Amino acid sequence: MKPTIALVGRPNVGKSTLFNKLTRTQDALVADLPGLTRDRQYGDGKVGGWPYLLVDTGGLTGAPDSLDAAMADQTLSAVREADLVVFLVDGRAGLVSVDEEIADVLRRQAQHVVLCVNKIDGIGEDKAQLEFHQLGFDGMVPIAASHNRGVHQLVDELADYFEIPEEERVEASRKRRNKRKKVEGEEGFDPNKKAYESREDEEIRITFVGRPNVGKSTLINRLIGEDRVIAYDQPGTTRDSVSIPFERAGKEYTLIDTAGVRRRGKVSEKVEIFSIIKTMQAIDKSNVCVMLLDGSDGLTEQDLSLLSYIIDKGRALVVAVNKWDSLDSEQRETVREDLERRVEFLKFTRIHFISALQGSGVGDLFKSINRAYSSAFTDLSTPQLTRMLEVVVAQHQPPMVNGRRIKLRYAHQGGQNPPIIVIHGKQALKVPKSYQRYLVNHFTKALRLFGTPLRIEFRQDDNPFQETKRVKPVLDKAEQKKRKLERRRKE
Repeated sequence: MKPTIALVGRPNVGKSTLFNKLTRTQDALVADLPGLTRDRQYGDGKVGGWPYLLVDTGGLTGAPDSLDAAMADQTLSAVREADLVVFLVDGRAGLVSVDEEIADVLRRQAQHVVLCVNKIDGIGEDKAQLEFHQLGFDGMVPIAASHNRGVHQLVDELADYFEIPEEERVEASRKRRNKRKKVEGEEGFDPNKKAYESREDEEIRITFVGRPNVGKSTLINRLIGEDRVIAYDQPGTTRDSVSIPFERAGKEYTLIDTAGVRRRGKVSEKVEIFSIIKTMQAIDKSNVCVMLLDGSDGLTEQDLSLLSYIIDKGRALVVAVNKWDSLDSEQRETVREDLERRVEFLKFTRIHFISALQGSGVGDLFKSINRAYSSAFTDLSTPQLTRMLEVVVAQHQPPMVNGRRIKLRYAHQGGQNPPIIVIHGKQALKVPKSYQRYLVNHFTKALRLFGTPLRIEFRQDDNPFQETKRVKPVLDKAEQKKRKLERRRKE
């Protein structure tokens, strides 16, 4: 088992910055704003060469507000499950009363604490640490996380606590480098080419997206059976994309809670802009997107915009209408008619009507998620696709272009997530949009694809009988006069 290390402290002391440095990612949202992180964020530590699990937490303030209390519960849960807690304090601000309150809590609930004095740049290590000795912790490490100063010394201090031998630290780092070199040195390796292979044994990344306050966090808590992310009746509670490992029926999943996306005209704060960017990045990296709609609000233009973005990115899609229990029969009928009229393009997937708070209809979501994932990563053989192409062309011939018939010869698979079918033929690049939609609908139905958009690409065959036109050389006037005299002499 990897040791678990939790980063704890009051708001804006640099926990998320240190998290990104230790994991060598940008998973945690960082900005000069107190209280930005609210949920627990997990990541694999990559500094130091030995394996450990890192947990970023929300800032502890001690305020009685309900949202701050929910953040504190998340942080204390991380403290209780961690093997070691890194208590971050601000060296520039010095010791404050909240630091003393947090220290008292950690003495009672943490197994072991390492005091880390951050933001020492510009003030000196000794001066930054001076006030914090009175907290009474044995270990104290000065760092400047934003400049990567002292981070390796902090990891060495943590390794000493876990008694990681020096040779194991170096060996783990060497193995990681050798593995990367081996993969990059394999024959046919192309770092810019996306591989599409069977992913039956890999985890399924599920991103939950929607407008603010539609119930994404509530749904995730219902699915995993615990209050893993903060669910609060206030728009914008979730600010960062939070990844949650989860296992169900022997399959591994990663549930990704995202910030709600509002219309561009309503977004004014920089933090919300970065939150939306992280949401879009989460969609790009996901295998399946669960799009949540608010049943009480119906289908909005922002919902349609998000659906369009997901489909354009080619992600597998499952749609869920939440807060269904709060609607009467007449409202439900209105919502159903509106969905049938405005989202006709979603015939390839299923729309679930659920209540995340009560749990009704939630259990069927994983059936659709698994089907959509299987369809997105399905393997298609070239003979099978070519036979299907022959059938569809026989049923309905491509139209004439400039008096010549478009001839589609054979098809093969060009990618996964989304499935891509590449069709070769004469004048294939001139296939009209209407016939392309006809091909997409036919292949989707014939292949029984569910929950994933299908893309078709065309490759035009070269004409082997087309001769290259001879280009007459351009001659200067003297050469032209010389050749003209030679022709006259021969005559």
